Amino acid sequence: MGKKTGKNPTDRGKVGVKRSVLCEGTGIPIGLAVDGANRHDMKLTQETLNNIVLQRPEPGPYHRQHLCLDKGYDFNEVRQLVEEFRYTAHIKARGDEAKELRIDTSKKARRWVVERTHSWLNRFRRILVRWEKKAENYIGLLHFVFGLIAFRSLDIDV
Repeated sequence: MGKKTGKNPTDRGKVGVKRSVLCEGTGIPIGLAVDGANRHDMKLTQETLNNIVLQRPEPGPYHRQHLCLDKGYDFNEVRQLVEEFRYTAHIKARGDEAKELRIDTSKKARRWVVERTHSWLNRFRRILVRWEKKAENYIGLLHFVFGLIAFRSLDIDV
């Protein structure tokens, strides 16, 4: 297989790919990192943040930028990296957010936005299973799909 693939430890050693996607508040993907399936999530954090395709507004004391991560990113290195990029980190385990929402219904769920974005990506069969040998081709297809998702979110009549 090509570069940026690796054996998936949970799938009997089959070769696979891991997509680390950063999306904005409505679920539009804006950053991407691709590596082998055996790579830990936290190792892709810096590459994902470096690959943001949009110009970020300058964060300030009244305009904080939030970064919601799951338990796979709960490491001091990730917290320091997020701080360097001037994000406010929200790192929670899967069950923690659901418990908080049951207690305080005025809070807004954050993690489902990323899960929905991954679901949108998986609807494109061409990228669901990676057939491309070259990582550049697969990343190009992902960027094309990101553009389609962004275009579809405009809600305009064509």
